[in-house]
Formats: sequence, structure tokens, C-alpha cells
Amino acid sequence: MTDPTRSPTPPPGPGHVSGAGPTGRLGGFGPGPVARLGRRGISRGLTGNGAPQEDLDAGSGRRERPPHHRAQRPGARQETLRESNLLLITEEIFSAAEPPSRADLSIRTGMTRSTVSRLVDDLLAAGIVREGSPIVGGTRGRPAVPLHPARGTLAGLGVEINVDFMAARVLDLTGTALAEELIEGDFSASDPQEVIPQIGEMALRVARQAAEAGARVVGTVMALPGLVTAEEDHLMLAPNLGWRDVDVPRLMCRSLGGPERLSQLPEGSPRLAEFGDFFVIANEAKLAALAVAQEFSAREQEEQTFFYVSAQMGIGAAVVIDGIVDAGPRGWAGEIGHVAVEPGGPQCGCGSSGCLEVFAGKRALLEAAGLEPDADAETLVALTEWEDEPGERARQAIDRAGWALGVALSGAVNLLDVDDIVLGGEFGPLADLLRPRIEQELRQRVLAARWSRFRVRETSIRLSPATTGGALRALRAVVDEPLRWVPQAT
Repeated sequence: MTDPTRSPTPPPGPGHVSGAGPTGRLGGFGPGPVARLGRRGISRGLTGNGAPQEDLDAGSGRRERPPHHRAQRPGARQETLRESNLLLITEEIFSAAEPPSRADLSIRTGMTRSTVSRLVDDLLAAGIVREGSPIVGGTRGRPAVPLHPARGTLAGLGVEINVDFMAARVLDLTGTALAEELIEGDFSASDPQEVIPQIGEMALRVARQAAEAGARVVGTVMALPGLVTAEEDHLMLAPNLGWRDVDVPRLMCRSLGGPERLSQLPEGSPRLAEFGDFFVIANEAKLAALAVAQEFSAREQEEQTFFYVSAQMGIGAAVVIDGIVDAGPRGWAGEIGHVAVEPGGPQCGCGSSGCLEVFAGKRALLEAAGLEPDADAETLVALTEWEDEPGERARQAIDRAGWALGVALSGAVNLLDVDDIVLGGEFGPLADLLRPRIEQELRQRVLAARWSRFRVRETSIRLSPATTGGALRALRAVVDEPLRWVPQAT
């Protein structure tokens, strides 16, 4: 059996990094973060609320899952009692702070113990949950057997293409990385006809590693740094890639020799079938924010509200309210990188001028500091410690970026009433240097600053958080429709 934490030898090309490390865990992800897939859901329309109302969870306004297989709640269609109860039991297990037993589930749901036991048996057979070691208590009767998300059975595949890398990651229901791969390169102003086939082959390699480890990929979510349609199948614009109006799933199918549409997979190419039952695309910053929300909520044991802002080559953002990514009615909220902080400023790649990206984007920061475009944030941090002209130039570049971020974030705080700021991507290593100037601008420009308690912090997730978010998003399909994965009786 192939080691699930090791990627195969990459094809010749740009710099390549692979492997999930000795434990296969990423950024502390484990049962806790993924358990929060239950009950609350993971997004309020990650690409918008453009779906019909019957496809939205009543009262929450969130899209339950990728549109190819949305879970249908009671009232949306006639469900069997078994299907409804199985969904309820699954959500209870995945949202519990502590692993529940069958008896706990009976109390929480009001179902009889025999009904709960039958439903749990279904989930065990499906590989959705597993039993832990019995807990012997002080009362008579059988020891309680805790129920956990299953390991290494069903998995989600997250894929990302960005300006200077492409990546793929497979997570199982416990949040363990079964396989991952990252290839560095320069994909700015690239041709999607050339790049998407490369992404597809990389994603297939990672999916096959997970399959060799015994896992089944249920679906794939691909992260892109740009505007995506509410149907999650079309990239409208990605300025830093130079891509416009790209039907990504269709191009992926063509490049890998599959059917015209992924919906034809049952009769189509086995290569594409390895991507699972659906393949959708979403905005990179929103998926990264989802991963960060899971991380923080698990670590602090409460749902988090914050504004996430991340730098790759460009700058993306997302607002997270009580642990849920809220992307706006069409999924386009959070484009803070193209907020004008100085209207008469330098020209931006989007066609406007004075955008935040031209002051605080990775390319702008490195150029202002006198560094080469392929330098990393750690190099910039080290340069600021020099007591000479290059060091002073680097400090000024970071101060200018902090000013621009502070101006843009002040507007976001005034509009959204969210005073917790999370820095991700290339901003993470720079957080300590950016924080003073950002906080200075927040105190000066936010109307409610006198009564606010600003917090500017960084995430510990460094390696392509959007692929983690994509995999989590795909795994939501299991929690939303558990009956789909239960083996049919013969």
C-alpha cells in the first residue's frame, strides 16, 4: 500500500513540494474542526445565495452544499422518516463538543434507543462514523460507546490554482490529510487551456493516493482567486491570473479526456470519476476563511466572528459571522483588494487605480522593499532587521502596506461592525510588523473605535488553506445526505 502522506515523484517542471508530514495533519486540524461541519453548516452561500429559495435552509439563508447534490430538508420534498432521522443523527454526532453515545443521541433527539441503534449501524456501515473505546461509568448497564467521525473512509478533495502555485489536498472526515501536493510556478497571465490540464493531473494523483489508502473521494471543490458564478461552474474574472470567462469544469473534462460535462460521469471517464460525485469551483479567499473559521472555532470552543484578509499575489477577504462564511447574495463579497485607498494612486491590474493591492499586495510589497518578485515574506521580515538603507526601505514598504490595510479595513469595520481582523497568506508572517499601523488606522478611522476592542491576529494555517476549505466543503455532502452513502440492502 502506498504511503498516504507521500506524493509521487512530480513531473518535470517548476518547484514542487509534497507530503502531509509525519502525522498527516494540517494546522492542528483533527476531529474537533471537522466535527463542526454538523448543525451550523459551513457557509451562508459560499458563492452567494443565488439558488432558488427551496434550495436554502429555512431561516439560515445558507446554501447547504455544492449544487450537484444539495441536501433537501423536510418540506422541500417528501422524505422518508429514515432519511430525516439519519440526517438528524449525523448532524448530532458531527456537531457535538464531546463524542456522544447511542444513549446520548436518544436523549437529544427524542428517538427510541432501538431506532438510534439502527441508524448508527447504518452510519457505521457507510463509513461515516466509528465507535470509540467503551467508557465504563458508575451506573449499571452496558458501558457507553462514544461515536466519532470515521477515519480514512470518505474524503473530500480540495484543489487550488493561484498566481505562484497550484495545490491539492484530500481530507477525511476527521480532518486528517490523506494526501497532498503543491507545485510552485508562475501562473500570472497564463493560459487556462495549458494550466487546467496540469491542475487536473495533479488532482488525480492526489485522489489516487487517497484511494490507495482506502478512502473514497465524495467530491471536489476547486479554489480560484476571482469571481465565480453562483452556479459554481464558471470563472468570471481572475485578474491576477489573467483569466476571464472560463468554464473550468468543461475545460477540465476536455483536457482529461472525459465527457463534455461532469454530470455525465456515470457513463464517462473513470479518471474524472476519481474526483467524486461533483466538481465545483469557489472563490479562494472564501474557502480559506472557512478553514480558518473551523480552526479558530475548534481551538476556542465557540463560533468565531471575524474579517479574514489574505495576501497571495492579490488580496482577498471574507467575513465570517458566528463561524459561517457570508459571501453575499451572489458570492462576490470580500473583494477588499480592489477597494480604493487612494483614488489617484497607481494603476491596478483590475483596470482601476489606487486599489489596496497596489500598496499591500505581495508584488507591490516586494517591489517597494527592493526584493525580487519570487522572494517570500520571511525574507522581507529578515530584511527589516537590517540597520541600513535596504532595511529602512523594507520597513517603509511594510508601513505603507499597514497604512493601506488600515484604511481599507477601517471601512470594513465601519460597515460590518466586526472588530476582529485575521491576517492570512503572505500577511501571516508579517502580522507583527503590520499590526501597529493597522491598529493605528483603526483607532483613527472607525467611528466606534472608542468603544471597540480591536484584535489583529494571524492564522496558523500556512500551506494553501483554500485547499483545506475546499475539502471541508466537499465533505459537507456526507453530513447533508448521509443516506446516499449507506450501502443498500441486497
